[in-house]
Amino acid sequence: MSEQTTAPTPIGDVLTIGVPVSDQDRALEFYLDRLGFEKRRDVPVPQFGGRWIEVAPAGASVSIALVPAREDTPAGVQTGIRLKTGDAAAAHAELQERGVEVGELLRWPGVPAMFALRDQDGNSLEIVEAAR
Repeated sequence: MSEQTTAPTPIGDVLTIGVPVSDQDRALEFYLDRLGFEKRRDVPVPQFGGRWIEVAPAGASVSIALVPAREDTPAGVQTGIRLKTGDAAAAHAELQERGVEVGELLRWPGVPAMFALRDQDGNSLEIVEAAR
């Protein structure tokens, strides 16, 4: 195996992850009211076909951008986003009470407890319990 050197990168961090939504107002309501996120940015961008909206849990360093769905980026996808919680069972129960579509609470040996949830468009996100 040859030794490789890594070139420095001008990229410093992950800022936001886009999630395609069919209705930005409805999505914003879901992420704020049902998930309890905060709105970080909401700016009209006519060239984009909607607004640039960023939401996130309070104190999170990475946000979710609620971007307008298009033919090449449809809503209703497995986002791959994993959100952190201190207690998966409590988060599961609370989100279910708020009317969020949640999946089964999964507990496997050696793996953090987790469950899936779906937003108003069927986009899937995972909630994963952080190690204490």
